[in-house]
Amino acid sequence: MRQLLLLRHAKSAWDDPKLPDHARPLNDRGRRAAAAMHKAINALDLRPDLILVSSARRTIQTLEALEPWPHTPRTERMDALYLASSEQMIQVLNSVPETIGCVMLIGHNPGMHDLALTLGNPARDERTARVRLNEGYPTGALAQFELNKPWWGLLPGVARLTRFLTPSELPDMGQHD
Repeated sequence: MRQLLLLRHAKSAWDDPKLPDHARPLNDRGRRAAAAMHKAINALDLRPDLILVSSARRTIQTLEALEPWPHTPRTERMDALYLASSEQMIQVLNSVPETIGCVMLIGHNPGMHDLALTLGNPARDERTARVRLNEGYPTGALAQFELNKPWWGLLPGVARLTRFLTPSELPDMGQHD
């Protein structure tokens, strides 16, 4: 059984209007959320073999907040994931080697939300997770999928959404964030 972890970057700063979008960093809340998500990922024993991350500064900083890992996953920074559509993300995932059991993809909306909605199958998805995913994909949120297909066979509707976790649910963040 393969696992796919879709993590939207944590909350980013908008303070400097002259800063190009690609260069925007995480803000304080985003750094706290990413650190809280790191604890949750470790507590859930989620261990990606491969992490595919957009080359944008905020996604790289989100990845850095998830370190250290209890193991050493392979990491690939990819320009192709910057503001990628769900179709572009599927193309990237289709090229993952079959030896990889768990992939984490760190990217951006709206592509991330579209991908999560597309991959899952409402008839098989964990019900509460699906309802919450339908409501939106906030910054720092993580969707966990299981699939019985090879990566090259990743198509709409073939995966099962098993968990949807947002930073506001985590003890270190509280409901006010």
